[in-house]
Amino acid sequence: MPEIPKKSPKVLGGADVLWGHPVSAHELPATQSTHREEFVGQAILDYESSLIAYATSLLRDSDLARDAVQETFIRLCRQDIAKVTVNLRSWLFTVCRNRCLDMLRKDKRAQPLGDIQWEKIAETSLQPDEHAQQQERFGRLMALLKRLPENQSEVILLKFQHGLSYQQIQQITGLTTGNIGFLIHTGLNRLRAILPEDLK
Repeated sequence: MPEIPKKSPKVLGGADVLWGHPVSAHELPATQSTHREEFVGQAILDYESSLIAYATSLLRDSDLARDAVQETFIRLCRQDIAKVTVNLRSWLFTVCRNRCLDMLRKDKRAQPLGDIQWEKIAETSLQPDEHAQQQERFGRLMALLKRLPENQSEVILLKFQHGLSYQQIQQITGLTTGNIGFLIHTGLNRLRAILPEDLK
């Protein structure tokens, strides 16, 4: 499976190509192609890592998660930029979530959460041993989150791992803000009850 590129798509042979999927000149008018390329490239840099982590939390399979994120960005390439610029983050998470749910409906197989190789982008200031310690703590926390109901773990991840607002989570999940608040409150209380002392 091709890796998701870390830079914006390149123009090849007169047509924009994203991960082997050509986008026709009709879909990318000449007057917009450069702007679109820069816009999508920046979106990949800004949100790819967070989307992969989110998709992995839903699919529990890092390869399927990358597929879902790739398809999310392919869909972004075909969107009217003006319509997604303001709420780009919510739009990307919503599309990614819907794609993950479609994949789950088609394929019921899922790997245990503990088998996932979590991918996080380390801060450049972290030393290798600090990064390893951070990753170990993150893995333990994700394993504990698995013990919560899926709706609680999802909204907690969206809120605290990805930094989304209640309104953005509402747009992504379709839940009311009141329901989101209740799920987060209840989930955090359950999580605190099972957290070992060194993770508190």
